[in-house]
Amino acid sequence: MGEIRCRRHASTGFTMIEVLVTLVIIAIGLLGLAALQSRVHQAEFEAYNRAQALVLLDTIVNRINANRATAPCYAITTNGATPYLGVPDAGHASAISCSGYGDASTQQLAVNDLNELDRAVQGTTELVGATAVGAALGARGCISFDPATATYTVAVAWQGIAETSAPSVSCGNNLYGAETRRRVVWATLKIATLL
Repeated sequence: MGEIRCRRHASTGFTMIEVLVTLVIIAIGLLGLAALQSRVHQAEFEAYNRAQALVLLDTIVNRINANRATAPCYAITTNGATPYLGVPDAGHASAISCSGYGDASTQQLAVNDLNELDRAVQGTTELVGATAVGAALGARGCISFDPATATYTVAVAWQGIAETSAPSVSCGNNLYGAETRRRVVWATLKIATLL
């Protein structure tokens, strides 16, 4: 009868090693869950910035399309990268003017559009306190014209979080640290000659 009691006592409860193994497994699972949550947060931030940039890109293209007579006035970016709309630093298009295309009212419309787009790219349409939050992180808008193909290229660049491949469009080139953190969305636009 003494043997039976020893067997029953040995098979009841958990040993310290079993408890430690269980804790290690739970800790590894929680660390994996935290890493997953961090990656989801990063992907959400990247998606938010891309969505903001796409809205800005669409707005710029629509403004150019709506004011076809003075479309050349919108082409402020001369070398593919500067000047640009957005972050007010050395490459920023500070003095926007328009002449030689359309009439005085369409020229003024182009200047007003570019000034509004500049504020939109800077994110000043949405504020949290005094901080502009209505655009992608460090957004810059470039509008260039290629006379050989009569094509406008509209691009919005911003700073990404994770490393990816460097974009082929030069808007915001070398302004975000590593080129693999620069993000750009762009569209080409050809103004039709309507009869």
